[in-house]
Amino acid sequence: MAGKGEGRAIGIDLGTTYSCVAAWHHNRIEIIPNEQGNRTTPSYVAFTDNERLIGDAANAHTNTVFDAKRLIGRKFNDPMVQSDMKLWPFMVISGAADKPMIVVTYKGEEKQFSPEEISSMLLSKMKDVAESYLGSPVKNAVVTVPAYFNDSQRQATKSAGTIACLNVVRMINEPTAAAIAYGLDKGGDVAKNVLIFDLGGGTFDVSVATIEAGIIDVKAIAGDTHLGGQDFDSRMVNHLVKEFERKNGRDISMNPRAIRRLRSACERAKRVLSSTSQTNIEIESLFEGIDLFSSITRAKFNELNMDLFNKCMEVVEKCLSDAKMKRRGVDEVVLVGGSSRIPMVQELLKEMFNGKEACKSINPDEAVAYGAAVLGAECGGSDVTPLSLGIECNGDVMSVIIPRNTPIPTREEALFSSYPIKDNQTNVWFSVYEGERSKATDNNLVDEISLPDIPGEPRGVGTFKVCFDIDENGILNVSAEHIGSGVKNNISITNYMGKGRLSKKQIEKMIRDANKCKREDEEYMNKSDYRKALMEYAYDMRNYERCVPGMMEAADKKKIDKAFVFTMMWLELHKAEEVDDAEPFINKMEELKRFYNPIVAKTHQSPSIKMWFSIECKALLRWIVNKYTALLRWIIHNL
Repeated sequence: MAGKGEGRAIGIDLGTTYSCVAAWHHNRIEIIPNEQGNRTTPSYVAFTDNERLIGDAANAHTNTVFDAKRLIGRKFNDPMVQSDMKLWPFMVISGAADKPMIVVTYKGEEKQFSPEEISSMLLSKMKDVAESYLGSPVKNAVVTVPAYFNDSQRQATKSAGTIACLNVVRMINEPTAAAIAYGLDKGGDVAKNVLIFDLGGGTFDVSVATIEAGIIDVKAIAGDTHLGGQDFDSRMVNHLVKEFERKNGRDISMNPRAIRRLRSACERAKRVLSSTSQTNIEIESLFEGIDLFSSITRAKFNELNMDLFNKCMEVVEKCLSDAKMKRRGVDEVVLVGGSSRIPMVQELLKEMFNGKEACKSINPDEAVAYGAAVLGAECGGSDVTPLSLGIECNGDVMSVIIPRNTPIPTREEALFSSYPIKDNQTNVWFSVYEGERSKATDNNLVDEISLPDIPGEPRGVGTFKVCFDIDENGILNVSAEHIGSGVKNNISITNYMGKGRLSKKQIEKMIRDANKCKREDEEYMNKSDYRKALMEYAYDMRNYERCVPGMMEAADKKKIDKAFVFTMMWLELHKAEEVDDAEPFINKMEELKRFYNPIVAKTHQSPSIKMWFSIECKALLRWIVNKYTALLRWIIHNL
């Protein structure tokens, strides 16, 4: 195992319902138990009049916050957030920049916490658990994230680590961590197809990957962000609520305390049923002094949840189909997540893969943290990128592709649809920068890569893949590719990693400057985001007018064209760095909406456009699929 000493990082699986921490200790990877002796910790935070409780102490408490992972990196108006809010006992409101804020009563006062802050509390708990066990301070961590997390969710998770005083040296996708835990990345030069079945407490993910020579190439992902152990518990809860009412004539469904106690008992019963065929559920004074005494068999549990188990198998089928892989082509099936230990789930998987036994030598609850700790141990003592690496995009904004302190070797890809910057552009340039400032030109220009002779397309339609690859020798290779035409170019920077380029003092100065200007950079990014949104809205309206030829009145068409031209001129005069705040862009957006909305509404009411939509529906769907296929491929490739 490479690397020794303080630089070694712990591995943290920051889960929706449970979290787990592991570390390299006594010459092996150890899952670290918390103060209760439990190897997993509930991802719960409770607030009282006197203190804040995290983990086991918060699990059965009132005024408790959970599911922060469902909120992190999302906007308040996100449909998924709006849907989840209906199920939570705590209040969520819209904060600055439409960020969801969790409202609690803490020490007699109403407080608001962002999802990053709640997640940081959980990470701090994991950090404390590790420090207490290891007997030394912990500075570095590898944190796992779901494969489907977008850049915003990943950056927010990293911010949570920073708030928790952790240096997140690497974020790794959960399926990749599981593959590492089983050593599947050490399988040599023979390619192996692996299906990773991750059924946790709140989410379900399936990944199909090909592993060869240590490279994990994810072919497809599928899943359900609202399917997991909690749903299986709910089926038992509903069953017992009906049984209690039938026996005692009392409806407990509207009593939060009774339901909370019943849910906890059902969760324990579910775990027991994984190893026995029957278990008792006994709760004293559940409701109005009446005790609950019942029993449930594994067969009954399976009956209550069979439709959900079958749904899991359908997701597996979809993932295989998306990966264009037959069942017999899968060499290994890896079980991850506590709910994957349910016997019926394992039986259905075994049946699906013609009797193939799944890998389950590692506790499914712990596999992801285990893999993260393996990577964390390998990070210790290795070279890391001294500064963040990225490209300039969206008008002098630094889009980071490889964050600072990422251990090498490393390879990261990103998709960009904001190029070209004007219609029918056949040549684009990507400027490569290193540094920590939000404004690209405040960083250090490393090199530029051009992509000539691309097909001319409307602005925002084309998609480009940019790949940064740093090998063991510190050589940085940057490639850019136009998705669709296959036009590609690459450059190699042999003296990266500061050798003969930036001195240690220069790097340290850039980091200090970035820290000093953190607030300024946040304001710049906020203004840039609103400016970008305004520009995209103007282009969307211009493109909408072009998408409905002959369906819009000539006068309205001219109005939209004129408004578009004037908006582009206005944007040219209002750069993000030249305005005090985002207010001008917000006001301009509202102005355009008031102008465009009546025209769009009138167009939609036209009988001719209804006929056009019915004729062109299939063509429109094909256009949408073509536009986003590249994005989906990139997400799948980067799990």
